[in-house]
Amino acid sequence: MSQSETVTPTAIAGARRPRANKTVTEIPQHVVEIISDSGEGAQRCGQSLGAVAARMGNGVWTVEIIPAEIRPPARSVAGASGNRIRLGARKVTNGGDETDLAVAFNEQVLLGRVRAGELKPGATILLESKWRDETDPRITSAYAETFEQLEAAGYRVIEIAMERECKKVVPDARKGKNMFALGMLCSIYSLDVELAEEQIGLTFRKKSREIIDSNIALLHAGYTWAEAHLDFKYQIPAAPAKEAQIVVNGNTALALGVLASGMEICAMYPITPATSASHYLADVFEKVGGVVHQAEDEIAACAFAIGASYAGKCTVTITSGPGYSLKQEAIGLAVMAEIPLVVVNVQRGGPSTGQPTKVEQGDLLTTMFGSHGDAPKVVLAASTVEDCFYSVITARKIAETFNMVVVVLTDASLATAQTPFPRPVFNEAWVAPPVDQSPVPPGTRPYDWDPDTGIARRVIPGQPGGMHTITGLAHDRDSHVAYDPDINEEGLRARSLKLAALQKTLKQPTVFGDESGELLLVGWGSTRGAIEEAVERMRAEGRKVSSLHLRFLQPLPPGINDIMNRFGKVMTIETNWSDRPEDQIIDEHNRRYSALAMLLRARYLVDVDCWTQVRGAPIKPGTICQVIRERMDG
Repeated sequence: MSQSETVTPTAIAGARRPRANKTVTEIPQHVVEIISDSGEGAQRCGQSLGAVAARMGNGVWTVEIIPAEIRPPARSVAGASGNRIRLGARKVTNGGDETDLAVAFNEQVLLGRVRAGELKPGATILLESKWRDETDPRITSAYAETFEQLEAAGYRVIEIAMERECKKVVPDARKGKNMFALGMLCSIYSLDVELAEEQIGLTFRKKSREIIDSNIALLHAGYTWAEAHLDFKYQIPAAPAKEAQIVVNGNTALALGVLASGMEICAMYPITPATSASHYLADVFEKVGGVVHQAEDEIAACAFAIGASYAGKCTVTITSGPGYSLKQEAIGLAVMAEIPLVVVNVQRGGPSTGQPTKVEQGDLLTTMFGSHGDAPKVVLAASTVEDCFYSVITARKIAETFNMVVVVLTDASLATAQTPFPRPVFNEAWVAPPVDQSPVPPGTRPYDWDPDTGIARRVIPGQPGGMHTITGLAHDRDSHVAYDPDINEEGLRARSLKLAALQKTLKQPTVFGDESGELLLVGWGSTRGAIEEAVERMRAEGRKVSSLHLRFLQPLPPGINDIMNRFGKVMTIETNWSDRPEDQIIDEHNRRYSALAMLLRARYLVDVDCWTQVRGAPIKPGTICQVIRERMDG
């Protein structure tokens, strides 16, 4: 499911596998985790489970569980690797609250999830039991102790000899246990095994037929075992889609957006969690005439992208926080020379190396105000996996219309989350227009800034009559280096006016819920699904709460002040740091506010409060509900 997969209405309407003679409990949703050591395939198992459920018409949202180290020690608490899948009877927009059912390949990786508070009280745990009979007494002791702790804490722990069962099918169970687990989960959630077989064929399509067949055999072994030995079975009602869907993660959606936008060059340097976008482009870009350039470092990647854009293309460079920091000097060159450029920043935990595989929204202010001097850039943030696709198309159009740098912010949560959305129908308007090589009219100046918008005609190298020397130094309308104070201010004014001109084209954002009330939550980026679900729950309790989610952050769209003034309290929900008012040393004079709260307070002079959580995981809707109650009742 990491590749672009089309789900047609016919495919998702397939009949379910006949069930064993046991009671089937209908439930509206469930959250399931598959966790293992790195390399045991738990992530692939979760991706496949989500794909099968999506094809049947269930709402799906997956969250990858990725350790910070590339290859952490086996059986380590911090080394949990896997996938968290939320299955629903309707559209799912976030990873939900605590886990209802967990499949764990050893007790230590499970212990890390328990300590992080990720499992629901009383959750069911399917635990690999091989460790009880290990020859190493330290392992058997740790397993027995953890097992007793889990049972004492109220979890329902079911020991399963997964490896022993898998060895009945394949000699190396470590490389097949994930498909056995997939079979068990297909039984537990009444999913169609034939669709699971098709998914295995898609997942291993580059492998031999023998490998595909052995994985299908493991799938059936897990399904048969669960049907015979587990005393519970669920069914989540499905609503087959009426139109074709695709199931991809945010990075793949970004890459597809690059293709759809007509951009032909992506220059980047590998960095977690952005790299998989270039992996997908490397597989498909050449087929449509595109080029993926892997530079020697982040600075070179940005410089290459700027050079390609200067030559007449509009190029994208994709990175994460540390890479964005390295690119900033070159981004300043693109701003000064007014070269269109799209920069994608897939945010991760920081500062420094920080938490490379964990989610955070810490780069908003640096994307807006980073670089040296006044370097205005457009900043927009994708809020869903689908929005990752469309945001790149929007960014390319703005970059070429205004000859500006446009930064698209996503994050590690969107990058790896997978969910179905309607298959985009190609629109010719998405694609960049042909490069204009017609002669430049006599007397046209390279930077002939419009007095109202600051926009100047873009001149491509080789265009007859447009010859000039480009520079990153302060320059006049003829691109001549100039240090005259009036000329310097003229250039600064023109580049700033572009943001104002773009702002005039934006629409007022839509309020989720009532247009007025007691509390307005404001968010941006990947928090949207959790915020809106929390608002729905609170409104069902009679609370007068609504939310506003911002896609454009620079420039801000019109009407925000009017919206905020219709609510008694305004508070942002973000995944970046803000000081906690309850800390003894913090008061109204020294408190650091979160990024968006700081922007809104400064821009509109409104008393905007904030609540943030920076735990390296997506914020849960239930947690936001608790915050809403505290703020409204306090």
